Parts: sequence; C-alpha cells; structure tokens
Amino acid sequence: MTDALEMDALWAEFHRVVNMTSQELAAWLRVRDAGEDTEPLPERAGPPTGRLVLAILQKRRTDLTDDDVQVMYEVVDTVTGRQDLESEPEAVDDERRHRLMTIGHDPLRPGR
Repeated sequence: MTDALEMDALWAEFHRVVNMTSQELAAWLRVRDAGEDTEPLPERAGPPTGRLVLAILQKRRTDLTDDDVQVMYEVVDTVTGRQDLESEPEAVDDERRHRLMTIGHDPLRPGR
C-alpha cells in the first residue's frame, strides 16, 4: 500500500476532484442508467468505476483497500488530465461532462 504522506495527499486530491456528494453521485448513476421502462437496482446503476467511486466516498480512509487506492489514482488522473481543456466552463460539452459526472466530478460546479 501507499505510505502515509502519499496516502494523505491522494485522499485530499481525490476529495478535491470528486466534487459531487455520494448522494448526488448515486442519484446521477441511477438517472443515467434509467430507461423508459426499467431502472437498474441502485447498487448496479452506472459504470463499474462510478460504483467504485461511490463506495470509496462511503468509506473511512482507514478502510481503503489497494484496489480503492488504484481507483482513486485513476479518477484523479482522469479529472486532472482533462481540467486544462475545461478552463472555460461553457466550453464543456454535455457528453464529456456526463462522462466525468459518472466518476463524481461535475466540471460546471465551482470548486468546493
């Protein structure tokens, strides 16, 4: 696992880039996957990474697994790699915004 200082930095950065609450993310994943006639079970809504992010948001730092840490690195890399393209919130297209929202980042939301 990661050393304590690196883990502190990752935890802080993950919670900085994931700017949706667990409730907001859960609702978004359900809405995103709802069809005209059906809706998936809440624990099966959304892509696997989105469900993993939701699970991480509901954990204490001391309960994280190595897999959780890997997902956190991937989410931070995904969001920070795209933020340069999103300096102007108006320039964010809906498809990209929705893709980022599935991992808990709404690019149109002001930093928290």
